[in-house]
Amino acid sequence: MYPTLSKNKARFIRQLALKKHRLAEASFVLEGKKGMEALLASDYAIKCVVGTPSFFLKNQNIVATFPNTIEVFEASKELLSGLGALVHNHEVLAVAALPKPTAPHLPLMGITLALDGIQDPGNLGTIIRIADWYGIRTILCAQTTVDLYNPKVLQASMGSFLKVNLHYLDLPSYFQNAKLPIVGAMVEGKPVHDFVFPDHGILVIGNESHGIQPAIQAVVTDTVSIPRYGTANSLNAAIATAVLCDHWKMALR
Repeated sequence: MYPTLSKNKARFIRQLALKKHRLAEASFVLEGKKGMEALLASDYAIKCVVGTPSFFLKNQNIVATFPNTIEVFEASKELLSGLGALVHNHEVLAVAALPKPTAPHLPLMGITLALDGIQDPGNLGTIIRIADWYGIRTILCAQTTVDLYNPKVLQASMGSFLKVNLHYLDLPSYFQNAKLPIVGAMVEGKPVHDFVFPDHGILVIGNESHGIQPAIQAVVTDTVSIPRYGTANSLNAAIATAVLCDHWKMALR
């Protein structure tokens, strides 16, 4: 029905697992049927779709909605599973164009998240999903934060990356002109149950191992912590984000 994926095209798609190739080609890969459908409904420009023959047979109604600009290729399950990062590929993947970086839309309203060097792709993807759950539309990321278009980030976000705007920038410089309360999540901060959250502000979540960098600690206007009642050494960054976002949202009701 469709042309078979060539070796050169397969190599091109595999290379997009690495950030340097994603940037060089201005492209990224999103795996799975749900991801592809979400991309189709978004403003992202899809370059090509690769699927198994059985996928195309079972989903002709979806394929019929493809714009003429999308290249479509067939590949075996074995080849397709080797192109992506997921353990269980769902018979299809899409290659889309990276959007051009944009500056945060001002003024920042409500809760804005800031991530200072989050390294684990699963954590970033989960934090994006948490932001979407709590209606947070802007996340500011230090340049040391893992790339949004890392396949594992996209997988963990469960499509929420399409609804939350991420901006990579120099956080210390940005914060100096933010004109908003900047709340740092820190072990020595005020207990979250006693903390008075502002109507609008930025919540800073630090690196999994090193916390918030000194340059940002110097400009935070307040600090908050989650009390420990047991013996665990630390909380996962995504879990801490969820707890703090929940308390902040409760305070705004």
